[in-house]
Amino acid sequence: MRLSDFDFPFDPSLVAAQPAVPRDQARLLVLDRQSGQLTHHRISDLPSLLAPGDVVVVNNTKVLPARMMGTKRPSGRPVEMLFVKDLGDNVWQVMVRGKFRARQVIEFAQGMRATILQRDAEGTVVKVESPIPVRHLLQQYGTMPLPPYLKRRPLRQDHEWYQTVFATHEGAVAAPTAGLHFTNDLLARLAARAIDIVAITLHVGPGTFRPVVTERIEDHRMDGEVFKVEAEAAQAILRAKQRGRRVVAVGTTVVRTLETVAMEHGRIIPAEGESHLFITPGFRFLAVDALMTNFHLPRTTLLMLVSAFAGIESVRRAYEEAVQKRYRFYSYGDAMLIL
Repeated sequence: MRLSDFDFPFDPSLVAAQPAVPRDQARLLVLDRQSGQLTHHRISDLPSLLAPGDVVVVNNTKVLPARMMGTKRPSGRPVEMLFVKDLGDNVWQVMVRGKFRARQVIEFAQGMRATILQRDAEGTVVKVESPIPVRHLLQQYGTMPLPPYLKRRPLRQDHEWYQTVFATHEGAVAAPTAGLHFTNDLLARLAARAIDIVAITLHVGPGTFRPVVTERIEDHRMDGEVFKVEAEAAQAILRAKQRGRRVVAVGTTVVRTLETVAMEHGRIIPAEGESHLFITPGFRFLAVDALMTNFHLPRTTLLMLVSAFAGIESVRRAYEEAVQKRYRFYSYGDAMLIL
């Protein structure tokens, strides 16, 4: 398929700069895959849109405030570095803009120094020296790694806004944004309706958002992202399948995790590893029956996954409706529920 198949006209003024308050008052565009019907709701309506026995699967990854401002030595120029992945022994994969040579030193708060070990097409790797563990330093001095399309500096409120209420396992550099809509009250109302809520973990990495630059989308390769499905979640999903109830994925990260496990094992079992799964139209879904997801950028792997689940024409029509009705887009915006 061609990259241009995943374009759509868009009004940049629809990009949401901050989440709805309360979160579950964001709008929800519901797409019925069988009939193609579109209806308009709020996230708070979710319990009435699902059925007792359905299982809602969320991603409990926790975003690390991984952006740090430093100073390039000896020039003294400011540098913004995103700490992406702990490789062990104080070695980190990072993202940073600009020209850097091997052994270049960047200084940060509290005496932390990062020395460039590798910088090439495969990425950038640094060795960190710090009297304080890097994660502790990031928690104290780091800022949230907001998507660049927000076009603003992170605020203190983003530490709460850009984190789900069920965030538990730290390791993501971006939020699983469909989960940002949930409140404790909404979770309680889902449970009261006998709708199970279970969590898996996929640590969202920068590869999820890496631009597709090949005109043939099949030539794109996904970077690996670490996932884990615990026994409790696997058992709840298996029960739902056996009883003919729906598995409702909250976000594309949940879809990729469950479908990775299902492809490898034929069903959902406790599992962990790395997912490199790239879901495009024509993919056969084995685990997920319904999907709640935010509105995504054109030409992205996220939009391709949603199009694979609902159909390219249905998704294009839904996005046209969302633009016309002025839904709020992207990480802090509104959502779709595809049934």
